[in-house]
Amino acid sequence: MPRAEATVRSVSAALYLIAAIAIASLLPSERQPDGLLVAGLIVGYALVSRVRFEFGDSYVVPEQLVYIPLLALAPLPLVPLIVAAASALAILPDLLRGTWHWDRCVTSIGDCWFMLPPVLVVAALDPGTPTVTDAGVYALAFAAQLGADLAWSLVRDHFVDDVSLKDRVMFFIGTARVDAVLTPPAFIIAVTAAVEPLSLLAIAPLVWLLQVFSEDRQERYAAALELHRAYRGTVMLLSDVIEFDDQYTADHSRSVVGLVHAVADEMGIDTERRQELEFAALLHDIGKITIPKELLNKPSALTVAEFEVMKTHTIEGQFMLDRVGGLLGRVGEIVRSCHERWDGTGYPDGLLAGEIPLESRIVFACDAYNAMTTDRPYRPALTVNAALAELKAVAGTQFDPAVAKALKYVVVNSLEAAPAVDEVRAILATKLPQRVGAST
Repeated sequence: MPRAEATVRSVSAALYLIAAIAIASLLPSERQPDGLLVAGLIVGYALVSRVRFEFGDSYVVPEQLVYIPLLALAPLPLVPLIVAAASALAILPDLLRGTWHWDRCVTSIGDCWFMLPPVLVVAALDPGTPTVTDAGVYALAFAAQLGADLAWSLVRDHFVDDVSLKDRVMFFIGTARVDAVLTPPAFIIAVTAAVEPLSLLAIAPLVWLLQVFSEDRQERYAAALELHRAYRGTVMLLSDVIEFDDQYTADHSRSVVGLVHAVADEMGIDTERRQELEFAALLHDIGKITIPKELLNKPSALTVAEFEVMKTHTIEGQFMLDRVGGLLGRVGEIVRSCHERWDGTGYPDGLLAGEIPLESRIVFACDAYNAMTTDRPYRPALTVNAALAELKAVAGTQFDPAVAKALKYVVVNSLEAAPAVDEVRAILATKLPQRVGAST
């Protein structure tokens, strides 16, 4: 764990334990401790916490099934300490197997902050033995839990993780829905268990069912990652083919990747579309390997007939990627449209304005700018100012005006950097899903 992250998480865990001990010492409770019940809830909480569902870049666990009964039945002052002990116990098998580092103990405790406000809410309203009429109290406690969870996530991400506010909020909404679904049945079980404690065993079949679903989801997730790696491996292979066939085309494509990344950042392209955009930027000229070399390297302007042959490279590129299928099939659709013009006079389909995929519009503009500022066999490179002037002149006819505006901003502020071969390979080989935070 990096030093900064270790410091934040260690401080968080220490402060949580101080707060938990303070609550245990100062908060009064009319509930009498039942050793067997408390031990059972600790073990149950730990077992439920091991049911992990892959969710986005992280995972969620159904601890609400035990936390609500814990909040309703256990001595309230002890609940924060019980949760900390159960959270540490839950990861013990991972630590013993060596699949997780021992510093995760600190993480598991430091991420328990969302458990404190519900304890204070229930203690303040003091509903006593839980009944169905206390649903409002526990709904308020659940709201306090969500608020604390979001607040702690934002604080942690500010100091530790490079996660945007939008991504964090969207992830939180997704996990909050899981907790919201599990809270009502957990509350009903808690109300029943207040009269008959053995009814807590009703949680077991629910947990078993969730574990089955979790294992199935993990298998599917692993298969998806393998397919993801296969796609990236195919892209690297095709990149090598381009480089072997035509060094200029390969260098040009890598430069376009750098521009496309910066323009996508400027335009706020969401992460779901970025992967196809990356692949399309690198492979937009893959079809040129079918074009005769004498046309690609001709030191003068192409004739009309020769240009008709050159225009087939977008269709050939789509055909090649369609044969791979799946994700690269969709990339092929982008590649096909990478020479469509905003005014509908492009090729091969004469698409107009919004009919052109946004990814194709971005690649087209970046492709053209890079070509203008690169020496070609039939003309020297334009200066940056001359290329920007041309970009402005044809915005609204050749290029999407919004894309042209973003590209100009990127160039003027020097935000793009043409990646080298190894950097492109790093983009393709290492940008696999990463954890954005701890479980919720």
